[in-house]
Parts: sequence; structure tokens; C-alpha cells
Amino acid sequence: MWRRPAQILGLLLCILGWSFVGCTLAMDHWRVAQLGGQGGSSVVVTALFWSDLWKDCYEDSTSLVNCVDFRVLWTVKTYIQAVRGLLMIGLCLGFIGTVLTFFGMECTHIGGDQRSNDRMLITASAFHLLGCVSDVAAYCLYINRVAAAFLHSKADPSKVRYEIGAPLYLGLVGSFLSLLGCTVHCVTACRANHPKSRHPTVPFISERGEHICGASKRSNVLRNASSYKMASVLLV
Repeated sequence: MWRRPAQILGLLLCILGWSFVGCTLAMDHWRVAQLGGQGGSSVVVTALFWSDLWKDCYEDSTSLVNCVDFRVLWTVKTYIQAVRGLLMIGLCLGFIGTVLTFFGMECTHIGGDQRSNDRMLITASAFHLLGCVSDVAAYCLYINRVAAAFLHSKADPSKVRYEIGAPLYLGLVGSFLSLLGCTVHCVTACRANHPKSRHPTVPFISERGEHICGASKRSNVLRNASSYKMASVLLV
């Protein structure tokens, strides 16, 4: 009875993580840089620079935002194109894994027997795992580039120092939830294929009061049968 609630919980975790990753594609402030408000400045924030996967923006102290979109595909930086591609691949794999999970769950009654459902569930977990790896690789690539630019900006004070924004943290949390959900599905499928033995061997008591296991009993029966056959042959 514990398998159905565990499978439902794993499905909810995978869908929630997949939704978090999908939301990060449309969110702003992937990297943020603030000017002003440091070193005892009287102005709190003079300007705010932020970027995402689709545009670079500048926001002044009056909350006026000016953005420049990445118009042409081949003019975009290589690492941004790689992050876009990895995230879209991860979302596609997660969607396929979610569809296969519906066919492999016990409560949906869509698949075949239990063995085929477990195989379907393990296949869905593999798709979720590959999608999770693709998403984490995309976020780590972007974080690596932001961190490298931040370290280079220390040597050149004229460069803007960007920091990591909230969408990256949300995406990493979503990837962890997807990984947790596919782990729950794998555990439920493996426990069903390899159950524990619930029928231990019960010893019996012989005429002399000795405890003999099932294997000893079989050997004694075979021995008695062979001696009976030999006696019947001699009598004939």
C-alpha cells in the first residue's frame, strides 16, 4: 500500500522541479550589478544592470528600465546559446519522463502488468535524471561565467561586477526536486522487483526431540525411500 503514495509524491516532486526550471527561462535578473550605495555614498543606488537569457537591461534611480534584446541568434554569446539549449533539452526530457510516469504508476491503471509498469517507471526516472543533469550543467555553466567575470572585474575597476540572481537558485532547487522524485520512483520499482522473503524455513521436531531443518528432512526421506526400494528388491 505504500507504493502508490510514494509514486504520487515522486510525480509531484518531478512536476514541481520541472515547473521551477521552466519558470527560470522567462525570469529576469539572472545576473545583477548595482552601482552606488557603497563607501558611504549618499545615493542608495545610482544604477542597476541586470541580464537574462534574452536581453541586457539598465535601470536608473527613477525605476526607468531600458533593455536591449538579443536580436540575431549568431550575435549572442556562445555560452548563452549553450545554456538555452541545455535548458530546453532538460525540459523536453522532463516532459517525456512525466508522460511515461503516468503510464507506469499503479493508481492510473493505464499500463499492463506490474513488471511492465515498473520498467516504464524506471525508464521515466532515467529521462528525469538526464533532464536534471542537463539543467544542472546549464546553471553551472552560467554561474561559472558570472564568477569568472566577477574575478576579472577586480583587476579592472572600470568593468561592471555582476552577481548571481535569484533564477539560478530557483533552477538549482528545481533540479534537486526532480532528482529526488526520480529517486523515489526508482526505489518503489526496485523494491517491487526484489521483495524480501516472508516465508522462512520452520524447523520441526523429530521423534527424538531434535530440531531438524527442511533440508535434513528431505535427505532423510530420500534415504528411507532408497532403503525401502532395496528391501523390496531383496524380498522379491
